[in-house]
Amino acid sequence: MTSPLARFRARFLDVLASIYIYNEHRGYTSLDRVLEAVRARCPDEATFIAEVEKHRADERKHYVMFRRWFERQGRMPLSVDRTCGHIDHFIQSVFGCPIEELATTEIVADPEKFEQLCRVIMLTEKRGTRQVAVLLANRHVLSDPVMTRIFRIVERDEPDHWQPYQRWLLAHGRARGRWRERWADYWIHKSLMLVKLPSLFLRRSTPRMAHWPDEAPLAL
Repeated sequence: MTSPLARFRARFLDVLASIYIYNEHRGYTSLDRVLEAVRARCPDEATFIAEVEKHRADERKHYVMFRRWFERQGRMPLSVDRTCGHIDHFIQSVFGCPIEELATTEIVADPEKFEQLCRVIMLTEKRGTRQVAVLLANRHVLSDPVMTRIFRIVERDEPDHWQPYQRWLLAHGRARGRWRERWADYWIHKSLMLVKLPSLFLRRSTPRMAHWPDEAPLAL
């Protein structure tokens, strides 16, 4: 019979990986819009463009690693939506709209909005870096060698996900996030950690995905 600790650990890793599947997929698909804005706003800054391209590629790589973890388990991830997405809440808080409705042309045309976008990404990725450090000290994560290896790779990649935006903002004198942005980042993180994620852990009725986020659903 499986012990209570083993069942808790399995559920914890299941929920954790499901959340990362959502956020990594959300990350790399959203970065397509960021890349569009960066290329239009900074066409002569080849290094910055290349760094954002790498960020996008890393997020896709991380998504694939978590997908393979689930495939090894022989099951699909839990069906997680934007309620568990840090970047979703942050974009909504700062720009007043979902990621899908973010107007790239307006961001390109407005220096303030472009700088805001860079700060949101920088703060989100810094938050992610701190969270990975916490997870790599978690005994349940460390109990799974594959999951541990995934997070070691994520840890190695993370600095490249916020430093380019910070360097760009420093060069333009706008690196420090405004207090409203920093407060939004803090509050979103706390609400996810203390409310949204525990409720997902406890809610056994949450269905599993019918198809992978990067694949179109099968036609009926």
